[in-house]
Amino acid sequence: MTVPTHGTLSGRKLVTDLQSFGLQIGEDIGGIARKGGAGPSDHKTITIAGQTVMVPVYTSGARRSPFQASPPDQSGASTLLRDGQTLGTIHFPAAPRFCGLSTADGIPYWKIALLHGRDTLATTVHQTCIRYADRRTSCQFCAIGQSLEADRTIAYKTPAQLAEVAKAAVELDGVRDMVLTTGTPNVVDRGAAVLAESARAIKAAVDLPLQVQCEPPRDHGWFQRLRDAGADSLGMHLEAATQAVREKIMPGKATVSVDRYMDAFASAVPIFGRGQVNTYILAGLGDSAEDILALAERLIALGVYPFVVPFVPISGTPLENHAPPSADFMKSVLAPLGRMLREANMKSTDIRAGCGRCGACSSLSAYEQ
Repeated sequence: MTVPTHGTLSGRKLVTDLQSFGLQIGEDIGGIARKGGAGPSDHKTITIAGQTVMVPVYTSGARRSPFQASPPDQSGASTLLRDGQTLGTIHFPAAPRFCGLSTADGIPYWKIALLHGRDTLATTVHQTCIRYADRRTSCQFCAIGQSLEADRTIAYKTPAQLAEVAKAAVELDGVRDMVLTTGTPNVVDRGAAVLAESARAIKAAVDLPLQVQCEPPRDHGWFQRLRDAGADSLGMHLEAATQAVREKIMPGKATVSVDRYMDAFASAVPIFGRGQVNTYILAGLGDSAEDILALAERLIALGVYPFVVPFVPISGTPLENHAPPSADFMKSVLAPLGRMLREANMKSTDIRAGCGRCGACSSLSAYEQ
C-alpha cells in the first residue's frame, strides 16, 4: 500500500495531520534532523510519495502522536502507521554529502549550514540575538541559543565559510536555493548588514538563489542594498498575526509593530517583486483563524506571500508545553488561504528562494493547487 500523494486531498490531509501531531520514531534513526536552535527545530525530514516535508519528532507531543514510523531499511524506507494500522511507506532521506566535509580550520560544514526539506540550504548567520538572554524581551518560542550551547553550530558564520559550504552543497547535493537568517544583532539595521555581506560572498562563489531574513531595518534603503548584494527574495517574519498576541508571545520583537512591518513590506515589494517578499506566520500562538486570514488578505494585496505553518513547541523554551494547533485548525486556515493565493496568482512555485519555495514546514503549497 502506498501513501497518497501530497497533491491529493487525502495526501495533503495526511501531511497536515503529521505536522500537527508529530511522529513517533522510537529511536534516533539517523537521516536529516533539526534539534534545538533556530527553526524549524525538533523536526526530522521525511519523504511521502515524492514530497519532502519536515515533521516534529523531538517534541513532547510527538511522543504521544498516533503516528509511528518503523526503523528504516538500508534505503531509508520505513512503514508509517497510525494507531498501529499501516498507512504505507515513507522514506528518511540520507544525510547530504556536503555534511561530511570540514573547512580548512576544522569546522564541520554541518555546523555552518544544514539542508532543509529536499533541496534548500539554510543557515543562521548570527546565532545570537539581543533579546534572547532576557525572557522579558525574548520570543517565548525561540531556541536560537540551544544549538550553540550544545556545540551543534558556531556563533558567527563568516562570508567565506558560507560561500565555501554553499558551493559544495550545490556541487555535491544539487541544492537549489539558500536561506540566510539571523538573530537580531542591533535595533538599527537589524541584521541586514551582515546578511548583505554574506549574500555578496556566496553569489561570488556560486550561482545560487538566496533569501535573506531579518526584522525590518529602520532604513528601508537596506532593501535595495540587499537586492544589490545578490538577495533574490526577502523574509520579514511577523510570527503572529495580531499585535496583542505578538506583545504576549514576543514582547521585544513586538516593539516593531504590525503597522511598521506593513510599511516595510510596501517598501520592499517594488524592489524584490510581487511574491518575492515573504512573512512567516505561526498558527497556534493565540490568533484565531479569522485573524490569520484577515492579515493574509492584507499581505497578499501588498504582494507579500504569507507562509503559514503550525507552531511546534520546542523543549527548553517557555512555550514547551503550549499545545500545537490541531489539524482541523490548520485546515481551517490553509484551505481558504490556498484559495486566496490561487486567485491572486501568487504561488509558492514562483518564489525564487526561501521558506515558501521550500514549503517543507507546511502543507500550504498543496492547498494552492
